[in-house]
Amino acid sequence: MNLLRLALLVPCLLPAQTVSPGFDHFYSLEYEPAIAIFEKEVAARPNDPAGYNHLAQAILYREMDRAGALESELVTGNNPFFHRGKIVASEAEQNRFDKAIATAIALCEARLRANPKDIDAIYLLSVAHGLQANYNFLIRKLWRESLKQFTLSRKLSMQVTEAEPKRTDAYLVQGVHDYIVGSLPFTWKLLGFLIGFRGDKEGGLRTVEMVAAKGDKNKIDAMIALAVAYRRDRHPEKAVPLLNELIRLFPRNYLYRLELVQMHGDLGQKDEALAVLARMDQLKREGAAGFKNLPAGKIQYARGNLLFWYREYPTAIENLTKVTAATANLDVNTAMNAWMRLGQAYDLLGKRAQAMAAYQQAVSGAPESDAGRESKRYLNSPYRRPASI
Repeated sequence: MNLLRLALLVPCLLPAQTVSPGFDHFYSLEYEPAIAIFEKEVAARPNDPAGYNHLAQAILYREMDRAGALESELVTGNNPFFHRGKIVASEAEQNRFDKAIATAIALCEARLRANPKDIDAIYLLSVAHGLQANYNFLIRKLWRESLKQFTLSRKLSMQVTEAEPKRTDAYLVQGVHDYIVGSLPFTWKLLGFLIGFRGDKEGGLRTVEMVAAKGDKNKIDAMIALAVAYRRDRHPEKAVPLLNELIRLFPRNYLYRLELVQMHGDLGQKDEALAVLARMDQLKREGAAGFKNLPAGKIQYARGNLLFWYREYPTAIENLTKVTAATANLDVNTAMNAWMRLGQAYDLLGKRAQAMAAYQQAVSGAPESDAGRESKRYLNSPYRRPASI
């Protein structure tokens, strides 16, 4: 699983047990109403940096959702750290984000000039720099600058916990930072701004587990971080209960269900995975919130992908063909992955002509996408599934 997804889990500043309407929309992938609520929050409390952080976070995640990046990070997990292309955002939206973050930082710094021991201001400043780091990574592709800002966010959060050790929520940034830095290649750890932060992958994971168990404002984000980390570290059995709880809390968010399908699949629980997909089909037929407008292709792709890994290639092809026949309403990530997976299934059945045609669709449809670049390789050499998979 991409380490980036962990970096994105900046504090949301709201108690998990009493999620506000804005964050109920946010965690349910309903970014337009979330942004509208956060804009009203800013208008009502123009001197509170928290509202600007909320607004910036929703703007960032909306851009990720539009590009299919949330699904790519949380569900497919097929993008290595530092190898994702830019998420294209309009200049107006970039300016909108920059304005919100700049205002949050300016308000925090003004409070700290008046009172250097204002712990709440330090905490909110940590959040702002974390959001800025994420935006610079995803939208502007400024890797080093992003890690610098994330390290600054971590230093600020350490000031908070040193002053108030019982503020459990503030440990989330530290735990995620330790996990990420502990997982970085050695050459990246030699960067000057990482001196003194060697990282601690296992220790960072324990810290995030503590926030998930005992946190208040950041409990949900810690749960999501753990689900991602458990999958990346090949512990799907630990991710399943977390995902079931997230589904209970936010039933309109289809991504948690798709991730649950992946975890059941990794555990060899094909029937359980198919049952989750059948439930999603039912919710869509019933017009349930969060599923009424969900493209059928997303569910079909998840089913085809699952069956592919279970070596049921003809049935996988049947589902993937339905996806590729109606890509107009799909994000590029799902559509191109479907074409690539279809080609791989054909290759494994020895149907090279059909495989080549599918790969060509992925290459021509989005040549700079992960699926497009990978498919280009298979145009020259047929896909061969590793014996260990």
